[in-house]
Amino acid sequence: MIGAAGVPRAAPRFFYGYGPLPQASETCSPALSLGEEMGHIRAVKLKRIISLTPGGTEIVAALGAAGQLVGRSAECDFPAAITALPVCSATPTGAGARRQLDARKLLALQPDLILTGAPDEPLSAEVAAAVGGLAGQRPQILALAPRRMVQIWETFYLVAEALAMAEIGREVVRPLKLRVVDIIEKACVVAGRPTVACLDGGDPLRAAGNWVPELVELAGGENRFGAPGGTALPLDWEALRAGDPELIVMLPAGGELGGARLELLALASLPGWTKLRAVRKGRVYLTDGSHFFSRPGPRIVEALEVMAELCHPDRFNFGHRGKAWEKF
Repeated sequence: MIGAAGVPRAAPRFFYGYGPLPQASETCSPALSLGEEMGHIRAVKLKRIISLTPGGTEIVAALGAAGQLVGRSAECDFPAAITALPVCSATPTGAGARRQLDARKLLALQPDLILTGAPDEPLSAEVAAAVGGLAGQRPQILALAPRRMVQIWETFYLVAEALAMAEIGREVVRPLKLRVVDIIEKACVVAGRPTVACLDGGDPLRAAGNWVPELVELAGGENRFGAPGGTALPLDWEALRAGDPELIVMLPAGGELGGARLELLALASLPGWTKLRAVRKGRVYLTDGSHFFSRPGPRIVEALEVMAELCHPDRFNFGHRGKAWEKF
């Protein structure tokens, strides 16, 4: 790439995975402010953040840095105040549509830090191309693509480090981990581990992947389909019937409770549905997959709480029924 006066431009810098981040002096906005971190007043360099991933947005908010957000994706809708920010990417309606970047708006917001998904995602490539066209200092692009629970915690630390809030990041993660440990300790002494089929969709039928199989195991269940850290995979209807799980949990990544119900209605029309053990025992559930199971951020702990309520309703009650899940 060639910049002004024929000077070569360096490619935009991705900081991906869980390796070292640049020094704060490389990327921070020059604006100085007094900030409070763990009871100590110190000077911090505020950043202008654009988050194009809902999980990243919620992490920024959990760190107490929501005020530094200047732009978002259309999918970033929590906390509610975030929806007042300009939308820099959105998914058009229609089958097969993918998220599209408003590069002009993104650059006009003059971000210091952009949170995206994996670098090989089309949207991330568009961000890199847009930033690569800038002369002078460019914003840092931080790619967040965790697939396992441990990587979700590392994502907190990555974002906190990028914002010069490392200690706050550790303090935010600590109580979240304690809530996880509390569920594990209670679930491991419960007699029986129900078999669970977590479905990312019903038409077509898909088994959930990434951290979802781990959530099942941590909540005291036995995951029947899908691999930890893997992507959502097509699942044959006959394979689901043969596996005959005790629980069926619908958690579509792009759907809330209403969307999950539609996916289950598609399944319920298939031959043999009424003979499934989960159906006969009334243990088919629909969840708000969009807000709880598909966002690698602080509410992943609430997703674990939901799974614990479903696997062992006599042992766990966090009050999520009617909000995050319902019976089908």
